Amino acid sequence: MAVEAGVGSVASSTPMRSLERALDVLEVLQRSGEPMRLADVARAAALTPATTSRILGVLASRGYVTTEGKTHRVGPAVLAAAHGFLVADVLTRVATPVLQELAATTSLTVSLYERVGFERVLVARVDGAEPLRYQLPVGRRLPLHLGAGKALAVDMDDDELAALAEHVRELGEDAPLDLAALRADLAGLRERGFHVSVSEREVGIVAASAPVRDPAGRLIAAVSAAGAVEKHPRDEVLGQAEEVRRAAAAIGRSLPRAR
Repeated sequence: MAVEAGVGSVASSTPMRSLERALDVLEVLQRSGEPMRLADVARAAALTPATTSRILGVLASRGYVTTEGKTHRVGPAVLAAAHGFLVADVLTRVATPVLQELAATTSLTVSLYERVGFERVLVARVDGAEPLRYQLPVGRRLPLHLGAGKALAVDMDDDELAALAEHVRELGEDAPLDLAALRADLAGLRERGFHVSVSEREVGIVAASAPVRDPAGRLIAAVSAAGAVEKHPRDEVLGQAEEVRRAAAAIGRSLPRAR
């Protein structure tokens, strides 16, 4: 996340920089998932409390932030923006019947992710015959270096991977990102066309994931089929990974060429 520019600098006075700061604050609240105090928001966004307070006031006036006492959280206008995305997004509309068929065929919970910066966002989900034990709501931000995120990181070069590692560090992960291990997983994914993970992001969860490419070959999303490992052993999910890869390919072929 960018550090706040110094007082009086050109960058700090531009409308674009103000917009970036506002989005930084909004993303901090989105990641938190719970009300935050001003000082905590400012620290996470790398801004001064005074600047953060002004931004929160503007966002609150538009409904993107709700302020209760001394805490702040995401407001209802964010939900309205999400609705606009879901209604207009061609990808989710094309993908939904494919995801439903994949969930019915594998009995696994099937998800569709899109990359946002150095993270991924869940944009669609279909429960299988045995839903996962935890709830993962549409719109949730998740890591790009774990599980299905690797299907979205598969094309990243060394510079992007280094930037991803820095992003993970900034988010305060307990352990630094093992770039050598990640590169090995991405190489395997490129060779096989899918990735199978066990307890990478959530303990006890096994998943197969594959990248979705549009007709021009651009990487635009990832499909994942996941279940509890005690009910779906790794070998079982590995045997279904090719179906996940075919589902991802089917979604890509169904997209218009100029998207």
